[in-house]
Amino acid sequence: MHIFLQVILPIMVVFGAGFVLQRIRALDVKSLAAASIYIFMPALVFTNLYEAHFNQGYTVIVVYAIFLLFSMIFFVKLLARLFKWRASVESGAILATAFMNGGNYGVPVILFSIGEEAMPYAIFLMVLQTMIMNVFGVYYASRSTSGFWRACKTVLKMPATYAAILGIGFQALPISIPESVYSTLTMLSNAAIPLMMVILGMQLASITSLSFNWQVILSTATTRMILSPLLIFLFIWIVPADPVIKSILLIVAAMPSAATTTMYAIEFDAEPDLVSSITLVTTLISVVTVTVLLNVIT
Repeated sequence: MHIFLQVILPIMVVFGAGFVLQRIRALDVKSLAAASIYIFMPALVFTNLYEAHFNQGYTVIVVYAIFLLFSMIFFVKLLARLFKWRASVESGAILATAFMNGGNYGVPVILFSIGEEAMPYAIFLMVLQTMIMNVFGVYYASRSTSGFWRACKTVLKMPATYAAILGIGFQALPISIPESVYSTLTMLSNAAIPLMMVILGMQLASITSLSFNWQVILSTATTRMILSPLLIFLFIWIVPADPVIKSILLIVAAMPSAATTTMYAIEFDAEPDLVSSITLVTTLISVVTVTVLLNVIT
């Protein structure tokens, strides 16, 4: 109960604030999300990676991200063959299962439960997952060669990609950033996480169409919320890493489906109602599963 009150409940209150605001006012979520993507997120990424001390743990994070992605795709394909899902249902299930909400949800949980020392690792993983999601998410949503190249162009258009490169580059080079500039970036960085949390609540409130195909939802939710962290328990048991990094990997593996996958599903007609339903269900389930996981970790 202590973990729930200290970590999960405050986060859910902020999500709820965004949800209620969107239900009352019906604001333009895309505009707010654009401000986050193009202003606040790059500042958060740059400052955290600029202050990071790079070590072998970052290599473990890269291996983890690749391992988890292809493991989830593999198991969804098994489910699709077992239950004879249509190609569009399989694509939607991959979107909702392989790509978790490691940013709007994962980063606040990591910050509240582990602390500031975990943030450089969490931000690095968030940027890496965003790049992976932009490539493979678009690919599996469109299932075409043109979709793959479009995905690569999407990655190159994301400011967080360049913020990560600059953050790492400035740290490696003997160049000092003026205090006035860095204090501005720090101010924007501090506002990024609460803004991301509010946006997630607004995104959930903006879901208008649902498709409760319980066979698909229960299968994918079990894969995303239970099988995923179990696989990472095995992963961190085999792969040596710092305890802080192990905790981060477990927390992110237990996150619900990423809300942004619904946008891919809508754009490429990959069962958007189903993807929205899985996102909503896994987010609700996470209140229990993430609380249990944090109790195990601590």
